[in-house]
Amino acid sequence: MSDHEYIQRDRGAMRLRRGQAHFQTYDEQLFSSTEDPDWIHSDPWRIMRIQSEFVEGFGGLAKLGPCISVFGSARTSEDDPMYRSARRLSSKFCAAGFGVITGGGPGIMEAANRGASECGGTSIGLGIELPKEQGLNDWVDLGINFRYFFVRKTMFIKYSQGYVVFPGGFGTFDELFEALTLSQTGKIKSFPLVLFGVEYWTPLVEWLRNSVESAAMIDPEDVDRLIITDDIDYAVQVFVDQRDQASQ
Repeated sequence: MSDHEYIQRDRGAMRLRRGQAHFQTYDEQLFSSTEDPDWIHSDPWRIMRIQSEFVEGFGGLAKLGPCISVFGSARTSEDDPMYRSARRLSSKFCAAGFGVITGGGPGIMEAANRGASECGGTSIGLGIELPKEQGLNDWVDLGINFRYFFVRKTMFIKYSQGYVVFPGGFGTFDELFEALTLSQTGKIKSFPLVLFGVEYWTPLVEWLRNSVESAAMIDPEDVDRLIITDDIDYAVQVFVDQRDQASQ
């Protein structure tokens, strides 16, 4: 690719174009075993950059109110039934008094932000620096771009009352199993995990039952944490019921 070909990428507060847009992401640098160790003596120190991301995230999201995080594939097109379902679901979350948090990208994330924004609700996008830049979708009303995945994951968990997970790939699985692990180990409590799309998710849950649970690698109640549905109203009601129980 020519350096003069138009490319635009965000790196923290910086926006870089054309030849300046070619760089390793901060996560790549962090996990590289061949990186020059001299960074520990340089300015700015990486630990200060990580700290600043936590501070910015906590400060920007502290007053959101109750929110649900919606995950799913960035590759889902606008004419896909799952896109329409995510948009409708978020609109109903908005009507029920919940904000919506996504990864801020295209596909299911865009649909969820769109439903929340069109309803006049809270539409949050937590973006991430990637080698192939996505950028925040046009329906994000409050967006934060993160350099580090682990900081971003903390924000999803801390400021959500639970997750709705639409069909997706590795990134979607990563967020789902992170929340499952934190629930299993008691790090988070009263955190519903709704899998939207019965046909897509049933084989995964059956594998967890038939292979993982049957081998005594997990307990039956670990799989019970997963709620599978194709019903938008039911998915919303799960979180309304949780909120009502918490207020009693």
